[in-house]
Amino acid sequence: MKNLIRELRTDLGLTQEELAHLCDVSRQTINAIENNKYNPTLLLAIKLAKVLDTTVEELFIIDDDEAE
Repeated sequence: MKNLIRELRTDLGLTQEELAHLCDVSRQTINAIENNKYNPTLLLAIKLAKVLDTTVEELFIIDDDEAE
């Protein structure tokens, strides 16, 4: 699963640390999600979408091979 977190975060002028603080997680968690090393929980995905002013559906992109 791909995501647009890095792009939206930088567009808003937020650091990983700032985004992590707003979502009550560590900077390492944000880094892992941005680098597709970790899929967030549903609650965290919703928090991220809210802070980044988007929807979960727009923030996370399912690869075609994962959709099957």
